[in-house]
Amino acid sequence: MDAPRAELRTVAGESELRFERRLAHPVPEVWRALTDPNELEHWFPATVEADLRVGGYVRFTFADAPEAAGDGGEGEVTEYDPPRVFGFRWGGDTLRFELGPDGPGSRLVFTQGIGGGALGRLTAARDAHGWDVCLAALEARLARGDFQEPQDVLGPVERYVDAFGLGEGEVESADEGLVVRFARDLMWRSLDAVWEVATEGAEPRVGAAPPTRLANGYVPTGLVTGCAPPRALEYAWLYEGELAGTVLWEFAHEPELGTRVELTQTVPDGLSGLLPVMMAAWQTHLELFFAAVNGDVRCPWPEDRTEDLRRRYDERLT
Repeated sequence: MDAPRAELRTVAGESELRFERRLAHPVPEVWRALTDPNELEHWFPATVEADLRVGGYVRFTFADAPEAAGDGGEGEVTEYDPPRVFGFRWGGDTLRFELGPDGPGSRLVFTQGIGGGALGRLTAARDAHGWDVCLAALEARLARGDFQEPQDVLGPVERYVDAFGLGEGEVESADEGLVVRFARDLMWRSLDAVWEVATEGAEPRVGAAPPTRLANGYVPTGLVTGCAPPRALEYAWLYEGELAGTVLWEFAHEPELGTRVELTQTVPDGLSGLLPVMMAAWQTHLELFFAAVNGDVRCPWPEDRTEDLRRRYDERLT
């Protein structure tokens, strides 16, 4: 389960995760596991109640979900063609299971249409890992074997972030130069918990140095220019000792999408040559921040990783 097995695609302008599994069990048996609530409870991430007909309701309940995730909500059956296709909406997402024979066994193609546009796409890595775990539990249930849920969440999610390119930043033109933007999913961590990690428990103030965890040695820092706990902190950055622009860290939470961090840096046109190294540093920085928010504080700074990313950004930007 360590290697990424899901595919992230764009279909009709929307993000979609695709999974394929070949199962050593006949279609009727797998269909029952996909649609019978008594079977779903062994592998699906929520308890399910459903009226199994197109247009029928689907109700989801979480037993041990993070408080920030809220309740499971309701959806609607969008496709129901036994024993071939079962599709339904869950929040802003569309889930579809397509089943067919594969010799004596079955071939399952599962897709998740991710709602929420660009912000929803940020969740694809954690969703992909979550469904990998669920599908492994499904296979164990079909084999009537025990399933031990893997304890490592951070590593598989990080590998999917890298495989899907979800950690990469973008550069946009602005009226007075350029703007560098990054956004990273932080899963279901509360804003207060994220702010605690960002500030290491010390309250930032305007006119002081920014928190150590929000700065790095590749982008020389000035003083804090704005602070709105637990959602935002802005500080100046310097070039050769002079004010060059600002760095803004923002933290947001959406009930259906979870928590994210957005980082914005303004860069004068005349300093565009610094972009590869600064973007490499910010991508590395956000990788470290994501790990820290999820309980893994990593030291020292991975200089080799930053240099590898610098070469990639240099090729991409030139």
